[in-house]
Amino acid sequence: MTIDFDTPVDRDQTASVKHDGCSAYFGTKDVIPMWVADMDFPVPEQVTEALVQRAKHPVYGYTLYPDSMYQSMINWFEQRHHWKIAKNHIVMCPGVVPSLHAAIIALTEPGDQVIVQSPVYFPFFSAVNDTKRTLVDNELVLEDGIYRMDLAHLEQCAQQGAKLLILCSPHNPVGRVWQKQELVDLLAIARRYQMTIISDEIHADLIFPNYQHIPLASMAEDVSIITAVSPSKTFNIPGLGLSALVIDDVKQRKAIQNVFTSWHVSNTNPFSICAFEAAYDYGENWLDQLMLYLDETRDFVSDYLKEYLPEIKLIESQGTYLLWFDCRKMSMQDDDLWQFFIKKAKVGMNQGPLFGRTGSGFIRMNIACPRSIVTTALDNIKQALR
Repeated sequence: MTIDFDTPVDRDQTASVKHDGCSAYFGTKDVIPMWVADMDFPVPEQVTEALVQRAKHPVYGYTLYPDSMYQSMINWFEQRHHWKIAKNHIVMCPGVVPSLHAAIIALTEPGDQVIVQSPVYFPFFSAVNDTKRTLVDNELVLEDGIYRMDLAHLEQCAQQGAKLLILCSPHNPVGRVWQKQELVDLLAIARRYQMTIISDEIHADLIFPNYQHIPLASMAEDVSIITAVSPSKTFNIPGLGLSALVIDDVKQRKAIQNVFTSWHVSNTNPFSICAFEAAYDYGENWLDQLMLYLDETRDFVSDYLKEYLPEIKLIESQGTYLLWFDCRKMSMQDDDLWQFFIKKAKVGMNQGPLFGRTGSGFIRMNIACPRSIVTTALDNIKQALR
């Protein structure tokens, strides 16, 4: 079946953060919302059908995680990523961000050093700071239009006592899909200094052609890796709030489970489980078509910027539906730059410094919407600049 990604979906008045939250975030409703990392595409039909069928059952009581749900996830990662996951290594969680907090609390003490690699998904910072740990920033290096890890500095951080690294793979917002040798080098440092890595792989399925995501844990038999995964970004169901941690080390697994238990957080509901399972079981064709569509959109944006907006440079995007724009040639302070896009271009995007100090001069655009909307946004920016 051919999937229609071109027809706009009206999300107004659905309690959507991305759409109904524009006024609160940007100070105006009159912007094209290209900020929050969810998609303006309908989910796979099989997911909707599964939810409808479950909703028809008139009782929505306390819910278990069925074996079939675990098996759906295990099958997906083995077939899609060549990674074999043991069922007893899976810990179900109410979302990736709570999982980061739980893992940091379980594996470190207040004051301990935790490494992040900015510019990076901003809840990484709050997960460290809110838990009273010491944030260590191993900044990515931008070379020839592509971001790379500063492994020499990372080793210094490990030498100085940091025992935990939060890795973003694929990387949000810079769009890097880490290659095998980069991961080999990263694991060598972790091995030397007995450093645990929390690998946020929530965008693992959103990979453009000619690139391949490699689950870090599939390469790391002798390094402690905690992998965060979810169908939420892949199939556009983040509002259902269900993710998983894959934890090989039994002591770490029990420690993290104990944190969740102490919070008395119930992360089970029948609809989350139903969508989780259906997405992994039936969503492959939808995802394959989605990535072809996003690939064409990314190329369209790249060509448009080169022809009409040379002041803005697209950082090479290898994965995710989030584009990282280098706007430093526009010669504006960050607040002025953000207000330019909001008030003059009427495009609502994420401000670069949100992702760390090295995000200054950058903007993040979410292109997971019909291409006509992306075109209108770029036309607005061009008109505002000219």
